[in-house]
Amino acid sequence: MSRNGTLIVGASQAGLQTAVSLRQWGDAGPITLVGAESLPPYQRPPLSKEFLAGSAGPADLALRTPAFYAEAGIELVCGERVTDVELSGPSPGAGVAVTASGRRLAFDRLALTTGARPRRLALPGADLDGVCTLRDHDDAADLRQRLATADHVVVVGGGFVGLEAAAAARALGRPSVTVVEAAGRLMGRAVAPVVSEFYRAAHERRGTPVRLSAAVAAFEGDPRGRLTGVLLADGTRLPADLALVGVGAAPRTELAERLGLACDGGIVVDAHARTSDPAVVAAGDCTVRPDPLTGLGRLRLESVQNAVAQAQTAAATLLGRPVPPPAVPWFWSHQGDLTLQTAGLSAGHDGYVVRGDPAAESFSVLYYRDGRLLAADAVNRPADYMAVRRALTDGVTIDPDLARDTSTTLKSLVTARRDPATASTTA
Repeated sequence: MSRNGTLIVGASQAGLQTAVSLRQWGDAGPITLVGAESLPPYQRPPLSKEFLAGSAGPADLALRTPAFYAEAGIELVCGERVTDVELSGPSPGAGVAVTASGRRLAFDRLALTTGARPRRLALPGADLDGVCTLRDHDDAADLRQRLATADHVVVVGGGFVGLEAAAAARALGRPSVTVVEAAGRLMGRAVAPVVSEFYRAAHERRGTPVRLSAAVAAFEGDPRGRLTGVLLADGTRLPADLALVGVGAAPRTELAERLGLACDGGIVVDAHARTSDPAVVAAGDCTVRPDPLTGLGRLRLESVQNAVAQAQTAAATLLGRPVPPPAVPWFWSHQGDLTLQTAGLSAGHDGYVVRGDPAAESFSVLYYRDGRLLAADAVNRPADYMAVRRALTDGVTIDPDLARDTSTTLKSLVTARRDPATASTTA
C-alpha cells in the first residue's frame, strides 16, 4: 500500500471511472479525485439534450450518490483547480500537485483526466452578453435560463452539440432558431454526406433553418453590451439575442505540458493509457490515442464509452495488471425525436451502403474499407446499430450487397469470417 496513494486530476467521467476501477481491482491505498467544478462528477451528454430542454435536473446528472465517495474511500475535492504539478518523489510517478488556493497534494501515482474546454471564436463581439458556449453544468444552467426568454437563437456550429442544442431550443418553443455552419455540410468530420443532408433537411422540416458554408464575421451588440445580431461573412445579418458557439473542444494539456509530457492535439498516450512518461497515465477527452481496434494512428475520441474504457485501462496500468481487451467505440446523439447511434470508426472508409429510406427517418449507413465493415450510423434504427456493434466486436463482417435489403435483418447477415483487424472480445 502506498503512503500518499493515487492522485487523479480531473473529476470527470474518466476521472471517476479511474478511481472506481482502482477500488474494484483491490487498490486499498488513498485515492484523491480533484476537480475544478463545484459539483461532484456528473454526466455531460444530457447537458445539451435533456438538461437543456428542462426534462432533467442536476440530481439526474450525478454519476454517484453523495454517500458513495466516503463508502468507497475516495477523497473527492471539488472546486479546486490544480495549477501546478511536479514529479519529485522517491519513486517513478510520485510528486506533488498544487491547487489555485495553495493546497498541496502529494501523490505516489498520477492520472490526468483533465478533459477539454470549449473552443471560442476570436471575432469582434465574441465577449458580448448573450454569446455562450456549452461544455459544463454552469454553461448549461446559464443557457437554459437564457433560452426561457430568448426570441432569436443562433447556433454557430453544425456539429453534435450545436444540433442537439438547436433541437432543445426548438422544443422549448423559441420563435426563431437558426443553425450556421462554416463547412459545406453538417457533422462533416463524423458522418457520410447522406447523413449530413438528412439532418439538414430534418431540422429544416422541424422549423430550424440551416445555413451552410456560412462563416461568422462578427457578433453585434447594443450600447449596453448585449447581443443583438450575428453578422455573416457574406454580409447577411441574423437577428439574435442568444448565440451558442459550438465549434468543438480543445483538450486541457497545461499540466501535461508542465510535466514535459508529449502533447499533439491532446496528451499522447499508448494503448495502455501511458503518457510519454510511462509512470503517468491519462484518459478521456484530454488524450490522443491509437485506434482502439487496430492499434494504428493517433486520434482523439470524445465519448462516454471511450472515457470509461480508457479509464479502466489507466487503472489497470497503475496497478500493473493486464489491461482490459479493446472495445468497439460507440456514440449516440439525440436531436429531438431523431436518435443517431454510431458503432465503430468510419474514418478512412472507401465506400458505404445506405440501408432503408432517409425520407422515412429510419435508416442506417454502413461504412466499408476494402470490403471490410468499419462502422455504422443508425438513425432511429437501433437493431441495425446493435448488429453492427456485435459484428465489429466479434471481428466479423456484413456483405455490403446484402445489407441493402431491409427485408432481411442485419443480424442474420453477419458472416462467420473473423477479421483479426477489428476483432474485440468485449461488447
